[in-house]
Amino acid sequence: MKIVCVESLGISQARFEDLEAHYAAMGHQFEYHMDRREDEPSLAQRMAGADVVVTSNIPLPASVLSQCPKLRYLSVAFTGLDHIDLAYCRQHNIQVQNAAGYSTTAVSELAVGMMIDLLRNIVTLSEAMHQGVGRGAFLGRELRGKTVGIVGTGAIGIATARLVLAFGAKVIAWSRTERPEVKAMGVEYLPLDDLLRQSDIVSLHVPLNDDTRHLIGDRELALMKPTALLVNTARGPVCDIAAVGRALVENRIAGAAFDVFEQEPPLPLNHLLLSTNRCLVTPHVAFATEESFAARADIVFGHVDDWLQQQK
Repeated sequence: MKIVCVESLGISQARFEDLEAHYAAMGHQFEYHMDRREDEPSLAQRMAGADVVVTSNIPLPASVLSQCPKLRYLSVAFTGLDHIDLAYCRQHNIQVQNAAGYSTTAVSELAVGMMIDLLRNIVTLSEAMHQGVGRGAFLGRELRGKTVGIVGTGAIGIATARLVLAFGAKVIAWSRTERPEVKAMGVEYLPLDDLLRQSDIVSLHVPLNDDTRHLIGDRELALMKPTALLVNTARGPVCDIAAVGRALVENRIAGAAFDVFEQEPPLPLNHLLLSTNRCLVTPHVAFATEESFAARADIVFGHVDDWLQQQK
């Protein structure tokens, strides 16, 4: 079979060469690319003739997939699958498997880091110091003693809750599925509206689907305390971005941190979340650490090996 990795995935040339030898020994052809191209003609060209494709978060619409008649398996080096036309895959018997778990620690650590930055204004104060400005009358706030609302208690939500608890904060949660292990941590599940009313910090950890799109909008933001903070390391459209921008500009919430948006960064300079210094933004990097990328490679190619074994 022909196996194609359409992008580098942060993998070294040497690792790819090892994979090439590995698949050759199994009687398969392995092709890899060290750059990332998202335009449809390039993707279709790279995937042409492939039985197996490895990719991450590059959008794969039906217009690309339909040009790959031999494709039978997609090993996705990403947690979410909303960038892939899954309906097309189901209709054409293309199995799709994500890399769940590779970035759990990375994302949860960034979420907590964002909370601390919002409370202590680390980035803003560093920029001020570089301009020759001192502390002035600045006072930060501590994470200890705050109430943190975790929205979504999958693996990343649970990992975030554990970290926050270690700081001495109180954790409450909302999720479609209430997990016994979360309750055993001393976390109370509440209706979403109650969580929003009570939280000093709201941290989002839900997948993007029809039920969670714009889960946080004008109505939900109006329930939050004016001193509350919103952190989104999940998916951009989980929030109504325009509503969040208005809430920030109008001082209806104290601050926000976003690693994900309705589009992949870079953002246009007139983007609403860039119009206020009360929103910390990072360019979709929560998942991106040396450790997580190494784990991701093991997972995605392990999935490929398992699938190939099943075809015998």
